Amino acid sequence: MSFIETEASYRIEIINGKPVKIITPQTEVTLTNTKTGQEYNSDAEAMQDVQDSNTETVADDIKRDVKVTVEALPMGGDTKL
Repeated sequence: MSFIETEASYRIEIINGKPVKIITPQTEVTLTNTKTGQEYNSDAEAMQDVQDSNTETVADDIKRDVKVTVEALPMGGDTKL
């Protein structure tokens, strides 16, 4: 099961007297145990499995996939990339 780690946001900040677009993409994380295939609902749940002496899970067994989604932004003639 995946979970949203960071919500998408867009804002304008004044830096050195000029407006700057600050874009934060949405990040969706999927944590999977590579040996068992178990998916975790959070970093804490994966860490709990690693620390559980009743399982053979070690930190290297946890695979972290991150999907980054950047929303389309309005761009005009004054956009400088």
